Amino acid sequence: MAAIAFALGSSLVWGCADFMGGFFTRRLPLAAVTVVSQGAGFVVLFCWLAADGFSLYGRATGIGIVAGIGGAIGLAAFYRALAVGTMSIVSPVTACGALVPFALALATGEHPSALVVGGALVALTGAVAASAEEHRAGEKGRREGALLAIVAALAIGLFIYFLGLAGRDGATLSALVGARIGSLTLLLATAALTGSSLRIDRRSLPAVAALGVLDTTANGLFVLASARGYLSIVAVLGSLYPVVTVLAAHALLGERISRLQLGGVALALAGVAVVASG
Repeated sequence: MAAIAFALGSSLVWGCADFMGGFFTRRLPLAAVTVVSQGAGFVVLFCWLAADGFSLYGRATGIGIVAGIGGAIGLAAFYRALAVGTMSIVSPVTACGALVPFALALATGEHPSALVVGGALVALTGAVAASAEEHRAGEKGRREGALLAIVAALAIGLFIYFLGLAGRDGATLSALVGARIGSLTLLLATAALTGSSLRIDRRSLPAVAALGVLDTTANGLFVLASARGYLSIVAVLGSLYPVVTVLAAHALLGERISRLQLGGVALALAGVAVVASG
């Protein structure tokens, strides 16, 4: 139950961070939002690391770096896909990224019960349905958006898998620091090579920094979950963030929730209930 609680907590916080990220990237440069938010998260981790005597585990840190690279690629591909593609295709395809860590964990020896696996798949199906929206793009945009969404799904799936793998031995801080080093290094290098602006106005800076702190918190909750339960299951439960993002957009921005999305939310909750009962 602790693993389920931590995984759902990470999904809740990731959903809030995803909502904030989508909101800010509508009016601020993507590179600036990602680099500044990731940098703020790294500052928090650095303070934690200093308080812990700068003690890191090499294996967990290394695996975390791999996770962070995947996370950076996935995030960039996802936001680019949203900008050029069809939302009703991009969001559900990206949400399917949870299948990557689910399949990898099962393939490497995990054996949760059939009831728990079924509940996880029902919850994932609900998350995919909840993320579907009716926004259109041109034919070229649809193709590019779909391809980028596949890249995002694979990269985010690998991020979740390797982040969970890094924290399996209880090395939470090492996994988080490694992930942030990997993502921030790649994002900074990309911004330098492309000449992207990293400037953010003073009024927006605290909120963008808060976004990074939320993302780091979600990562930490997920690592704690992966150390206490099956990675195949907590990966799916931690990937229900589209449900939170949809509900936040409805509550705060007044965006309409379609019947399909509402059904997806209900399906995701039913799947979580099945996992918890198993």
